Amino acid sequence: MNKRKGKKTWIILVGFILLAAFVWLNNTSLFYSKETNYKIMAHRGLAQTFDISTVESDTNTAEIIYPPEHPYLENTISSMKAAFDHGADIVELDIKLTKDRQLAVFHDFTLEYRTNGKGGVKDYTMEELKKLDIGYRYTADNGVTFPFRGQGVGMMPSLDEVFAAFPNQAFLIHDKDGDMETMKVLWDNYLSKITKNQLNQITVYGDGDSEGFDFLRSNNSEMKLLTKDMMINALLKYELLGWTGYIPKELHNMELHLPLNYAKYLWGWPNKFVDRMESVNTRVVIVEGNGKWSEGFDTKVSLDKIPAGYQGYIWTNRVDRVAE
Repeated sequence: MNKRKGKKTWIILVGFILLAAFVWLNNTSLFYSKETNYKIMAHRGLAQTFDISTVESDTNTAEIIYPPEHPYLENTISSMKAAFDHGADIVELDIKLTKDRQLAVFHDFTLEYRTNGKGGVKDYTMEELKKLDIGYRYTADNGVTFPFRGQGVGMMPSLDEVFAAFPNQAFLIHDKDGDMETMKVLWDNYLSKITKNQLNQITVYGDGDSEGFDFLRSNNSEMKLLTKDMMINALLKYELLGWTGYIPKELHNMELHLPLNYAKYLWGWPNKFVDRMESVNTRVVIVEGNGKWSEGFDTKVSLDKIPAGYQGYIWTNRVDRVAE
């Protein structure tokens, strides 16, 4: 009886060891190249930056910028060109619906944060928005000086102007309205009219109503999409089953914005995980910190945190610094 019990124990132990070996071999990145070759996503092009540790949900970041080191303002054609010229692979931009059902490239819920206008983007036509000075409110010294005042008139672009200026470049579009109406305009008036090659370069994300993202998915099953709820749901399923190498369908055709602090807990992180995601048309982007705000890899020192051999994308607010 003791011999049988001992044999059974031994079989269980061997089985456990074999299972552990399988899980390790199936998820280790040990055998990948250690050469790091990440790609760069530039947040709002090349923009003015600020102390992100002081930011709250209603902070006007234009009023707390660092002393300017370059002349570019976020979400403008010139800032996007500068980002691409510095080596960005993708530029992130923000969209909001105008009164005449165009999509303006602008971030804030109120025009007063950055411009000399009042109210929201939805209260104006695109032609009227072109008359505003988008550099009007920027200050690095609590309002003593305004270094960009008078320089931003006519610089708020429409989305079709962006597509025309950069027909072969990749963009991450942030839906700042978070409603079905904006998504319908985005698809009907913009995405449905660009070439297939251009559309393959477009990703859309936001935290609004899932109905809008369902609408986009119904029109194009392979477009990369991202919401916080989509990502959490997909990654929870992956954590349950990913050790086997299985990739849940919820992770297909997505973009993942992963805080570096948490990404290390994913099966196969970093290199095997990135490979798995690429095999199902999903892009992996790492961000600095815990992901609460748009914290990026903005200094040469911060780049040292990137895992060896990482082949995905990094999020940055200072492409001019990190791509040199």
